Amino acid sequence: MSSDHAERLINHAIRAILGRMRDGGRRPRRKARPFLGRPNALGGLLDDLRTAKGLSLRQVEEATDKAVSNAYLSQLEKGKIRKPSPNVLHSLAAVYAVPYEALMEKAGYLLPSEGSARGRRRRLAAFAIDDLTAEEEEGLLKYLAFIRSRKSAS
Repeated sequence: MSSDHAERLINHAIRAILGRMRDGGRRPRRKARPFLGRPNALGGLLDDLRTAKGLSLRQVEEATDKAVSNAYLSQLEKGKIRKPSPNVLHSLAAVYAVPYEALMEKAGYLLPSEGSARGRRRRLAAFAIDDLTAEEEEGLLKYLAFIRSRKSAS
């Protein structure tokens, strides 16, 4: 590095430090950026399951005995919260009548059991299909939630 370049870097650093001293030592604030995330797989699934059951966010809050607030569920569905606690997933699985393990897998707590046909068969015994893709499994879970919601409505 040339001495001119080093001298410019030092002068720049000194100006920044002196500028902070004048401002009371505060660093300049960055502009707040809007959240640009998209719903993750879990968030989209939770939104679809709630919609299939015909429930509002507040109704889910009541159904979970306020274990999951409507604001928290909204953030989950929008992908702002990506890893809810297992307790939250357990409460939602009960309300949506879906396997707790499926939600735990979507949240990343459990590894997909694609390599283990026996475990997969046990988990999806009602479907009796070994070679479901993740998308097919998600679709079947949504359909099951829809069918269950129709049964509970009658």
